[in-house]
Amino acid sequence: MQRVKSAAVTVEGKQVGAIGQGLLILLGVEEGDGPSDLDYMVRKTTNLRVFDDGEGVMNLSVKEAGGELLAVSQFTLLGDCQKGNRPSYIRAAGPEEAERQYRAFVEACRREGLTVAEGVFRAEMLVSLVNDGPVTILIDSKKRF
Repeated sequence: MQRVKSAAVTVEGKQVGAIGQGLLILLGVEEGDGPSDLDYMVRKTTNLRVFDDGEGVMNLSVKEAGGELLAVSQFTLLGDCQKGNRPSYIRAAGPEEAERQYRAFVEACRREGLTVAEGVFRAEMLVSLVNDGPVTILIDSKKRF
């Protein structure tokens, strides 16, 4: 996730999602991800304190800061490039499962009271952002790093 001043997604020349201050979420779904992974990702995304408080300390969540989310599906996050020069996407969930998990993530964040803009699942997207900080946080429900 990236803390942003603004972010937008364009598909085929048309802007399909945009936010002001908030978080750009690039979401990859791995084969075998389940409800506990989804719960973890929603909890971390909506509660992680990465926005400045009145003292200039990162002490506020996106909810507390009044921010928004822009969720973009991105299977390439699962690319394994340990061998050779072409990433392997074998760990990425299949499209049907990935879309189901992506939709569940978006809806769960909305239930948390957040405004969530979206990209278009499986589309070629142009993502633009004004990174704030920059603050970029990697979140993995499997806690591999």
